[in-house]
Amino acid sequence: MNGPGRDGLRIVRLANFVTPASGGLRTALDELGRRYLAAGHEPVLIVPGAAPGDVHTGQGRVITLPGPVLPGSGGYRVLVNRARLRGLLEELRPDRLEVSDRTTLRWTGEWARRARVPAVMVSHETADGVLRTWGVPPAAAGRAADRLNTLSAHAYARIVCTTEWAEREFVRTGVRNVVRAPLGVDLERFRPGLRSTALRTRHLRGQDVLLLLLGSRLSVEKRPGRALDALAALRHTGVRAALVVAGDGPLRAELERRARAERLPAEFLGHVRDRVRLARLQASADLCLAPGPAETFGLSALEALACGTPVVASAASALPEVIGPAGLAAADTGRAFAAALRELLDRPEEERRATARARAAHFGWDRSAAAFLAAHDIPQRHGALEVRP
Repeated sequence: MNGPGRDGLRIVRLANFVTPASGGLRTALDELGRRYLAAGHEPVLIVPGAAPGDVHTGQGRVITLPGPVLPGSGGYRVLVNRARLRGLLEELRPDRLEVSDRTTLRWTGEWARRARVPAVMVSHETADGVLRTWGVPPAAAGRAADRLNTLSAHAYARIVCTTEWAEREFVRTGVRNVVRAPLGVDLERFRPGLRSTALRTRHLRGQDVLLLLLGSRLSVEKRPGRALDALAALRHTGVRAALVVAGDGPLRAELERRARAERLPAEFLGHVRDRVRLARLQASADLCLAPGPAETFGLSALEALACGTPVVASAASALPEVIGPAGLAAADTGRAFAAALRELLDRPEEERRATARARAAHFGWDRSAAAFLAAHDIPQRHGALEVRP
């Protein structure tokens, strides 16, 4: 399907649950798109929005189709007009299709098969993990996830998982077309040198230890309340800690009310759109928290490590695999998180920050893009993924 005058391939990417305030998924789409473009390909991203749009950006062409808000999601929109999307796909005539939603967009796998377009589905979350965090009993969540994942594996040529942890829920059902491609971090944008004593002091507000719940959507599956649990438990042990929350979502008002009622020193910044400001926050914190039990990678946690800030993460998630020795995993209770935070604080500061940075250095976006292109069966030309500022 390669059009006239095109040397590279047209890689059409579909994604739901992307908003201007999105976190990891939005970052991953942008970084990968930039590297597909740098490799000589033509990335086209299709996302839902409030109004139609079609713009050319640093990550390639971005087309917005009107889509309704998903109730209770805090503003996430979805692509539901199949006829409009099908017509657009036929008009674009992609050489490859990359889909970042296994639910409402799974039908595109069958479209790709009929159109003879190689297609991959990227698993950005575990189905059973999300169902369990929404209150579905574990056995029922597992059965539903197994069915959904089996259908997804049949619908696409390949399933891309970012960690071995995320891969397990496909492998357990006998799925064989799974490949692994880690995400990455911008080691220039996120670096220890951004640490600011003045910024840290301002957010400490008279306390001694600055904790950061960062890049977390304040929704039920992310378990942001665990950060307040950990803060209360840590202070109960005598550690004068303050919490800064950089994120927004449907639970924000409830969390703010709780912090006031319990007189917890927690500051809610909302969504931090400025990436430089975000990186300075990450670098200036003493420790970061990642309490989401269904995380399949944890991009914001990796960014914190790149800034030299260790992370305490849910032991039920994929993050222990990502953070390695640069942090600790904790059971999903406030006391367990507080104990892990204290253990990290007992390590010499210079050592723990150096370990965090060294761990992040194992992950780069060029390596990630090469793995994603390999999943598409697209060979990489030497040096083709170099992205210039």
